[in-house]
Amino acid sequence: MFNVVTTNRLNRDFTDLMNDFFRFPANHVEKHDFTPRVNIRETKDDVRLTFELPGMDKKDVKIMIAENTLTVSGERKFESERKEDDFVRNEIFTGSFSRSFTLPETIDAEKISAEYKNGLLEITLAKKEEVKPKEIEVKVS
Repeated sequence: MFNVVTTNRLNRDFTDLMNDFFRFPANHVEKHDFTPRVNIRETKDDVRLTFELPGMDKKDVKIMIAENTLTVSGERKFESERKEDDFVRNEIFTGSFSRSFTLPETIDAEKISAEYKNGLLEITLAKKEEVKPKEIEVKVS
């Protein structure tokens, strides 16, 4: 037997399901914020962050360093002339994003570079010389 709480929850769940199903109605374009995916890898010399930013121009991306925090932000726009029957489904997210990362003390904030190519932004964070691993030669006597 269902009680009032269960019935209300089922009604709410059903309503949410229907709203999700009809989220992208025909000839309706929505603006969404999105979070680009990022890969982070570390070598003995640096740390590299690679952001997935397809469909963005270099001018729409900003990289800032303040108080030991790296922030990458921007806005992806999808500009097109809309006609009444244009979209059947619109899944390409547009809008603003911002990702922040605390820089470890091992990073030299003066030696940071960035390259944008084919929708990928790669930021290279050089490590300080004193923290890089050093190889010591073993002498045989």
